[in-house]
Amino acid sequence: MTDSLISARDLGHAFGKVVALHSLNFDVPAGRIGLVGANGAGKTTLIRILLGILSPTTGGATVFEEDATSEFLSIRSRIGYMPENECLPLDMTAADFLVHAAGLAGLPKNAARQRASEVLTLVGLDEERFRRQGEYSTGMKQRAKLAQAIVGHPDLVFLDEPTAGLDPAGRDDMLDLISRLGTFGINVLFSSHVLGDIERTCDWVLMLDGGTVIRSGPLDQLVEADVASVEVVGDLAAVAANLRTRGAEVEVHGHRLVVTAAQADPFLLIRDSLADTGAGMLSLGPRETTLEDVFLRQGGAR
Repeated sequence: MTDSLISARDLGHAFGKVVALHSLNFDVPAGRIGLVGANGAGKTTLIRILLGILSPTTGGATVFEEDATSEFLSIRSRIGYMPENECLPLDMTAADFLVHAAGLAGLPKNAARQRASEVLTLVGLDEERFRRQGEYSTGMKQRAKLAQAIVGHPDLVFLDEPTAGLDPAGRDDMLDLISRLGTFGINVLFSSHVLGDIERTCDWVLMLDGGTVIRSGPLDQLVEADVASVEVVGDLAAVAANLRTRGAEVEVHGHRLVVTAAQADPFLLIRDSLADTGAGMLSLGPRETTLEDVFLRQGGAR
């Protein structure tokens, strides 16, 4: 893939004898990218390498087609980062902190004040801007962390578990904010172990499991109606066996079969298998796959 936003070639990293990343190879385009995987899958290690905080043990990575190890200062000048852990100066007001962050990004003092005001309004903290951040709730702190990540007009933001610790209403608000970032010309790398959050906000998915890439591609290609569900009348076992000889994956749920066919139309396979076995059906329809289905299928195959 050319003009990739982020790429990796044989990228690996080990903490002593513990290998966190195993020879990653991927290319992802501009847009909203979901970096998904269970806790411990290597997501944060990858982000730290892309930021130049860690150096890879093997291979390398690029951001904006620049080497993440040797050109990290150039890359960081174009990136905003919202870490998972606490990072706010709790004795400062959000207004003062955002003005300071905007100044660090190179904005003149007056422009920094204006930008800080705009961003605090965007994230819903305009009425709380003069409160010390140590008095903020978890949701407000997460909004302030997002605000500092975008106050410098970055081309790309890394969001590491931005919905952690939020109640349902706060999670919805945060996901809405993340979805809106693209309308401001900001690319997003959204790291999360919550697959539903990625489905709601992202266009591209990079899926890690045990420090390896198990899937990378557009969300609409990973999550698609390639699974059919059929309720069988007759010899269920014979239909399932026939489908498997045709290369389909079959799950049995009572009198219903869930059929997955990566290289063929599952509906046509079901039609032919019913004809071969003489069985009938009560119902037939698509079952939409989810990122959870993809993760369980791909992770279980390793």
